[in-house]
Amino acid sequence: MRLRVEFTTEPFDLDEAPPHAVVAREVVEAAELEAVDVGPFGNTAEGRADAVLTAVDALLRKTLEAGATRISLQVNVVGEGER
Repeated sequence: MRLRVEFTTEPFDLDEAPPHAVVAREVVEAAELEAVDVGPFGNTAEGRADAVLTAVDALLRKTLEAGATRISLQVNVVGEGER
């Protein structure tokens, strides 16, 4: 099974990336994920279910430790025709 995760961390800072946002980027870029897209207002990544779920666990733990006060995420099953 393949999954796609979409997430944001808050609070936002448009002048420079806050520590929790930097940590989030590092987590998804280091994970065994594909189609990683990191942006100022939302981030997405896709991959095997076990890799996505492992990355989500690390993302939640590490961004909260780095000062995130809110993390919004959505996980979807990706069908064969949706890549």
